[in-house]
Amino acid sequence: MAPRPEWFEKDYYAVLGVTEKADAKEITRAYRKLAREFHPDANPGDAAAEERFKEISAAYDVVGDAEKRKEYDEARALGPMGAMGGGAGFGGPGGFTFNMSDFAGAGGAGGIGDVLGNLFGGGMGGAGRGRARGTGPQRGADLSADLHLDFTDAVAGLTTSLHLVSDAVCHTCSGSGAEPGTQPTPCPVCGGRGVVEDDQGFFATSRRCPGCGGRGVRIEHPCSTCKGSGVERRPRDVKVRIPAGVADGQRIRLKGRGDPGRNGGPPGDLFVTCRVEPHPLFRMEGRNLRITVPVTFPEVALGADIMVPTIDGSTVKVRIPAGTRTGRTFRVKGRGVATKKGTGDLLATVEVAVPAKLSAAEREAVEALAAAATESPRDHLLADPAAAGGIA
Repeated sequence: MAPRPEWFEKDYYAVLGVTEKADAKEITRAYRKLAREFHPDANPGDAAAEERFKEISAAYDVVGDAEKRKEYDEARALGPMGAMGGGAGFGGPGGFTFNMSDFAGAGGAGGIGDVLGNLFGGGMGGAGRGRARGTGPQRGADLSADLHLDFTDAVAGLTTSLHLVSDAVCHTCSGSGAEPGTQPTPCPVCGGRGVVEDDQGFFATSRRCPGCGGRGVRIEHPCSTCKGSGVERRPRDVKVRIPAGVADGQRIRLKGRGDPGRNGGPPGDLFVTCRVEPHPLFRMEGRNLRITVPVTFPEVALGADIMVPTIDGSTVKVRIPAGTRTGRTFRVKGRGVATKKGTGDLLATVEVAVPAKLSAAEREAVEALAAAATESPRDHLLADPAAAGGIA
């Protein structure tokens, strides 16, 4: 693909906070951290955070893709901004000097022309004649959506459909903007270039073509559905594959499923945030599942075999040794979350349940146990007043 004009001015590595030598894992890790911090859902109403999120997403779209990253690095090394090294000028009597650093935001090969265009009513031509461009291809906007999942679906993973109402390629004209049976024609004013030039003597200025608005084509018979824009707002269903073990708040990127691009540009991405409903019994900790299991005092004092439920609806036997303390955790291998990286375990933590009410027989038995007890669990505290907080 051809280098995008913004590549010559944007340091995407700096945007993500990594060096140019960072590997793919470092770049992905940096992106995820920043995306969580500046995501619009985490910063409602914060326009600055939203712009920062867009900048982060645009940077990752380039350097997070191996092929685009290679082309980006080559463009930065050979492009106009890199080649001129940050400074250029017209010196001498009657001339003027300028720094390339003053023109941040004047994208790509036409960057100087765009800046001088603000001074002279257009863009710079002259030696750069032929480089002047119209609006050119524009990448579609990224979209964000929430997907609510049942806990068991998050554990097992599933493929589902997400219902969206957003911009999409017009179904009538397939994005051309022209009524079916007709085609856009090259603009006669600019010859399909999207810009027109005016000779200003020393400079030849360029500006967006007034005949086509910079698109380079004219649509004599606009599509009745999209009115010539090539896109329409309509409902659509997007298939989403949720991996097993997805966590609450985890974001999944669906490349190319955002808003469509304009003027032949690529579509944006769709970022899906998973909202996992809590389970009454289980909690997910990575690939492991955790459950708290109530037990009786006789079971932990004497030892017992107890049945513990699993996420798939079955049960598994867990042996409780005599003298087990409340809060001890038992690991059941292979009964956690099954992912591509392996299957986790079930972590069962026992907790002694104290009955709120006792029957007469139960009270009699507990009183007999208390009478038969030969030591107190607090003996070690009372033997040392300092350990008991200074109470004699």
